[in-house]
Amino acid sequence: MSTTRSKSLLILQTGHAPESISHVHGNFPQMFIRQGDIDTQQVTIVNLQAGERPQPPEHYCGAIITGSRSMVTEHLDWSEAAADWIRLAMLHELPLFGACYGHQLMAYALGGEVDYHPQGIEIGTAEVTLTPAGHLDPLISQLPAQFTANLIHLQTVVTPPATATVLAKTLHDPHQILRYGPYAISTQFHPEFSGEVMKTYLQWLNEQAFEDNVNYAEKIPQLSDTPLAQGLLLSFVTALGKRQALAG
Repeated sequence: MSTTRSKSLLILQTGHAPESISHVHGNFPQMFIRQGDIDTQQVTIVNLQAGERPQPPEHYCGAIITGSRSMVTEHLDWSEAAADWIRLAMLHELPLFGACYGHQLMAYALGGEVDYHPQGIEIGTAEVTLTPAGHLDPLISQLPAQFTANLIHLQTVVTPPATATVLAKTLHDPHQILRYGPYAISTQFHPEFSGEVMKTYLQWLNEQAFEDNVNYAEKIPQLSDTPLAQGLLLSFVTALGKRQALAG
């Protein structure tokens, strides 16, 4: 990201990685900063769960909305406030990128339905397939028809907003990438999760006996880095720089 920007990139932090993971890999904002090659001097991190709130959307060049161990269906006060902010950001055509919880929160804020996935957890490195609309999307069309991405989620976008376009799917989840307008996009998968982050996560989940019907140890050898999914995040960040340069 260019150091000449007058506005910072907002990272709306909606949760915290478990301590055993953040100790090794950093918290969710740090994962986005690392995988998105983002200049730390051009970032504003707002920790919603700690009671922090963002400024109005016009103060930022764009926003990234992180994952969380909370659930959108809990309708927590900070989450509902963030949904209101997202609606306002859309009116201002602020570039938005949501991942996992951020994906679900954006869909919910814009009129979609979020709930627990009827088939349970989706976790591991999975193959994502573009939809016909994805092949035509100015940002997503740079990806091949199929690519891998890292996922951990129990809830899902059951019904996308009426105005959203579905750009990609997995066998488990038909709503992996959503487009809400010319500048707003979200992914159910985690472009900020490297293979090593996923390995640490699965080891932690195994120790917690979380969803103990899932064999996490069996999935660990199948994990990998997902450079094409990461590239989507990188492209979003690059586009922010170009847009701000034109605005300047």
